[in-house]
Amino acid sequence: MSLPFHPHDGDPVPPALRGFARAHADLVELRESPPHIVARHRHPARRVGLVSGGGSGHEPLHAGFLGVGMLDAVAPGKVFASPHNRQVLEASRAAAGPDGVVHVVKNYTGDRINFGIAAERLRMEGVDVRRVLVDDDLATESDETATGRRGTGATVVVEKILGGAADSGLGLDELAELGTAVAGASRSLAVASRAQTSMHTGRPSFELADGELEYGVGIHGERAQKSIERPSTEDLVDRMLDELVAALPGTGDDVITVVNGLGGSTLLELYGLYDLVADGLDRRGLSVAGRLVGTLVPALDMTGFSLSLTRTVPEWLPFWSAPSDTPAFPHQRPEETS
Repeated sequence: MSLPFHPHDGDPVPPALRGFARAHADLVELRESPPHIVARHRHPARRVGLVSGGGSGHEPLHAGFLGVGMLDAVAPGKVFASPHNRQVLEASRAAAGPDGVVHVVKNYTGDRINFGIAAERLRMEGVDVRRVLVDDDLATESDETATGRRGTGATVVVEKILGGAADSGLGLDELAELGTAVAGASRSLAVASRAQTSMHTGRPSFELADGELEYGVGIHGERAQKSIERPSTEDLVDRMLDELVAALPGTGDDVITVVNGLGGSTLLELYGLYDLVADGLDRRGLSVAGRLVGTLVPALDMTGFSLSLTRTVPEWLPFWSAPSDTPAFPHQRPEETS
């Protein structure tokens, strides 16, 4: 791994949280017992707090999206592990607005359990809570997968649209309905040519034969259900887009597109991938209404990428393009209209 930590250095999360908070002290505050991070500023029209969280190792998700226009608080777990329910509880207490709090939860068993426990405790305290479950991963859309689709790269899209909507003054149930609709309109697929480096051994967590590609990896370093012979990049993107577009609910022609690096891919490569994706969507009669390119939801230093598509509607686009001030979300300009 390219991290400056030796496997025997101990837990890398506490110093990373402290460093993150120090690097972005104008935007966020770290509260260490139990660990959670809170945005220092919020839009005055916001009536509902937005809270998310999950395992570390996916930075900038979620803490990089704290601030005006996005999240109010985040509960960071250990590497690839759910945050404890006490972390979620304290983050939610800090974030709750006069109309309550919305939890943005990726579909993993530990996250669902711990956010659920925190939600019950909040309700006992008189705080209204709603959950938006993100379940966009096509690789786990199977009857054999008991938990259903995992939550992956489309989480960023959900958080941005919900953030813009919250800043417009929408209420609790309106935000929960919107977030559920955005998550439901999103699908993702990820591939990798090299596993993430184990934090314990300093070696790849799994091995691939020369010329093989893991098709359908998870953001916790989960292997795909199948390995394939590596095709050309153009053929690979076409195959992924065929599956993603076929799986997208709805009939509209506008999509928000995310090309996400899994930690070991360069921007040179990611921008080249976006060029292929944009051409592929155009051939399929789809228009890119919003885009993100970068390392947004990695799996430590896994060499690979994910593609996420959200079939959007005109009402969502002002929320997507709304101003935000966070450590990591890039500046977005409203799309030109003819």
